Amino acid sequence: MYFIVGLGNPGSEYEGTRHNIGFRVIDALADRLGVKLLPGRGDYLISFTTYQGKKVGLVKPTTYMNNSGIAVLDIIERFKAIPENILVVCDDFQLPLGSIRLRQRGSDGGHNGLYSIIFHTQIQNFPRLRCGIAGTTFPRSKTERSHYVLSTFNPDEVPIVEEMVLRARSAALTYLSEGISSAMNKYNPKTIKES
Repeated sequence: MYFIVGLGNPGSEYEGTRHNIGFRVIDALADRLGVKLLPGRGDYLISFTTYQGKKVGLVKPTTYMNNSGIAVLDIIERFKAIPENILVVCDDFQLPLGSIRLRQRGSDGGHNGLYSIIFHTQIQNFPRLRCGIAGTTFPRSKTERSHYVLSTFNPDEVPIVEEMVLRARSAALTYLSEGISSAMNKYNPKTIKES
């Protein structure tokens, strides 16, 4: 069984913010697969479906970003999920707006949601799909970045974001149908070096 977990913050005040791009991708997947997410037994919204013969769970943690690991740990324990079969989708201010990047495993890269998952599960070998949110207004000062990720996209950025969400959705579906290596080869930009 596979899971795709989109990270974000619950609540209307966070809708449309840069930090919630993971939720946007999950919503796009749910729309594509014709399902609706409902409250699960843990701290998350979830829906089950099948895609090309594989059972898939779409997940949106309701723990807030910094406690995403609580929901992911519950998924692992409740459904006996294999870490390599859990794709985590999140924002990344180190990537330019509109770009996406898949990795098989790795550190948290300074992302609080990924840090929480690694902390609570004590695993790093889960694939992740990072979506670039760094637009032209990205602040140089580190103290302003927490405000930036919780801001909404500028009107001129919206078409770029919408295209990125659809591209991320396609990458996630490729991950399900062909595996992470194939998805990386198809969707990772050749100009961005692996950190």
